[in-house]
Amino acid sequence: MDVKRLQQQIQFITEIDKLKKIYRQTLLIDGSREENDAEHSWHLAVMAVLLSEYASNKDTDISKVVRMVLVHDIVEIDAATPFS
Repeated sequence: MDVKRLQQQIQFITEIDKLKKIYRQTLLIDGSREENDAEHSWHLAVMAVLLSEYASNKDTDISKVVRMVLVHDIVEIDAATPFS
């Protein structure tokens, strides 16, 4: 087992957990509150899977699309964190 790789993966998992603390201006469909970035990414990934049958390019790699939408807001962790 590659212990260093496992440590890096756990560090990444810990880092992306911060997405749960970043709130967007977008409200939930029921209007009850703003969604956080983790909810946004998850919802977008599910929509990509569900709606993939309507893609104009039938060769679209849905696995690649899902990976892209799951990481597209990671930059928000640093962008939403005030500098010390």
